[in-house]
Amino acid sequence: MADGSGTGGGPEAAAMAPERTGWAAEQEPASLEKGLFQDEDSCSDCSYHDKPGSSLRSFMPEGKTLFPEIFQTNQLLFYERFRAYQDYILADCKASEVKEFTADFLEKVLETCGWQAVWHTNVFKVLVEVTDVDFAALKAVVRLAEPYLCDSQVSTFTMECMKELLDLKEHKLPLQELWVVFDDSGVFDQTALAIEHVRFFYQNIWRSWDEEEEDEYDYFVRCVEPRLRLHYDILEDRVPSGLIVDYRNLLSQCEESYRKFLNLRSSLSNCNSDSEQENISMVEGLKLYSEMEQLKQKLKLIENPLLRYVFGYQKNSNIQAKGARPSGQKITHVVSSTMIAGLLRSLLMDRLCQEPGEEEREIQFHSDPLSAINACFEGDTVIVCPGHYVVHGTFSIADSIELEGYGLPDDIVIEKRGKGDTFVDCTGADIKISGIKFVQHNAVEGILIVHRGKTTLENCVLQCETTGVTVRTSAEFLMKNSDLYGAKGAGIEIYPGSQCTLSDNGIHHCKEGILIKDFLDEHYDIPKISMVNNIIHNNEGYGVVLVKPTIFSDLQENAEDVTEEDKALEIQTSGEPDVAERVDLEELIQCATGKMELYARTDPSEQVEGNCEIVNELIAASTQKGQMKKKRLSELGITQADDNLMSQEMFVGIVGNQFKWNGKGSFGTFLF
Repeated sequence: MADGSGTGGGPEAAAMAPERTGWAAEQEPASLEKGLFQDEDSCSDCSYHDKPGSSLRSFMPEGKTLFPEIFQTNQLLFYERFRAYQDYILADCKASEVKEFTADFLEKVLETCGWQAVWHTNVFKVLVEVTDVDFAALKAVVRLAEPYLCDSQVSTFTMECMKELLDLKEHKLPLQELWVVFDDSGVFDQTALAIEHVRFFYQNIWRSWDEEEEDEYDYFVRCVEPRLRLHYDILEDRVPSGLIVDYRNLLSQCEESYRKFLNLRSSLSNCNSDSEQENISMVEGLKLYSEMEQLKQKLKLIENPLLRYVFGYQKNSNIQAKGARPSGQKITHVVSSTMIAGLLRSLLMDRLCQEPGEEEREIQFHSDPLSAINACFEGDTVIVCPGHYVVHGTFSIADSIELEGYGLPDDIVIEKRGKGDTFVDCTGADIKISGIKFVQHNAVEGILIVHRGKTTLENCVLQCETTGVTVRTSAEFLMKNSDLYGAKGAGIEIYPGSQCTLSDNGIHHCKEGILIKDFLDEHYDIPKISMVNNIIHNNEGYGVVLVKPTIFSDLQENAEDVTEEDKALEIQTSGEPDVAERVDLEELIQCATGKMELYARTDPSEQVEGNCEIVNELIAASTQKGQMKKKRLSELGITQADDNLMSQEMFVGIVGNQFKWNGKGSFGTFLF
């Protein structure tokens, strides 16, 4: 397998949206974007039957060149590549059988001789003629075409040098380095397409460590399909730019670790079995293997569309707060596309009227909300008058300000257009947003992200495009009397270590209503979640989803072996914050269920069942985290854990919520 991938750029050659040089780079900007949206019959790479004339387009590089036109094959649609790999090339093969299956496919469709190609590397390109094909090695036997055509970055690269190079390679070249010269007869269409599939596979799909993974028959489902989808998601701007950078960095790190691991493994085979050097190398090898496995796991999370959505891109916001003005003055910013006398009069009476003895406050007027927010300092207020405002940038709020609508939310609409990342990015210590409708279009990330600090959202409407609200670790989010809908991901994502209070909201017509991310990792704190009187309905999946690792199920099975003392949780009631009571898990659940019965209004049995299920799962998860922590302390020789250390300090207030018409039910878990 290494022979087939080593010389064609390999996985190092930019695995998702690869950097290309020469002709490949010239073709892609114009042709690839157009090709992604071709009609179904424009180019079929899987219909291997004769057609009168070529069904493919030709490509001629811009500028002065003596080279002939080549087949334009890199514009294929996702479904065309998917069908080719699934139905014709790889089918249900193992990773160890990829090269064999590819060779079998090429034997059926590739013309063995009589065609010309451009041998294209990073240093030169030269016209060659194919005389035979070594299918097992995925290489073509070539000779220099007549007349001799070569374009090299090195002026001393003569015809004699090229002949010597071919002699060294025994005149065999990797197929993925060959670009088939265009022929309008249609005879070589399938040859050009077959080589394109081989080239694309080894540049974008194959990883050098794939054969070392579990060698099962699901290689296509496990590796090929998710990587192929990710490649096209990136081309079509459906993946955040930061996540693309993270993926490429992870891929480079994993390649480097794997290279070091192979070198170390090779050196071990040459050492004496009992040497000290071998023992040191074994330790280094284990460290490299562990590091590589962690990197591969992170790559899989990004490659898998579902896991990518569940875990998300933990973007760090680098917005710097301005702080208070040097003068200490606070300004009220009024946003209105047009200001009429009646509106100004109402504003003066309702919002801008100065109280006796109050300090004079400056008022600034803006025509759009984005400029008003960008002009804010700590303690400023932005009042948005009725109107439909279209913005193309991100609301980056790093200071404690108030953003409020003057009127009903449906009358004050802020719409984000143009492809980009987050709509509202919050990092301020105390941000308040009220009375506004936010509408998102063509988004890559969610409508609102709270990175840190506290953000309060009241009486707002959020019309989402991707995910809805994301509450990051250490952030606090309070949402009251608001309506959220339309998210293609989760309506609200709650990260470990965050605080989230949801009261009297509607969350509906999303993929999932609320997603609570895994907090069993030892580095994560348990989130504090309060959900009161929300209506969560008409979501495609569950009303609430808890993400947790598969190992959690094993921990639950062994829970009965843990003592009653280990099961106890320290609970603080809101009425007596200094009084803690240790209770059994079942008693806590019964207590929570009793509370929920008091809040039931309509269809009590269904409502209590949904609320109780969520409480049970969250409390069980927090209990398991305590068990895991105590087990780690025990391994360190600490037999008696400190109560303060072991206490979970999580008060779960989930009462009075209604779950209706959610596709998979009120509550579910996602195991990874």
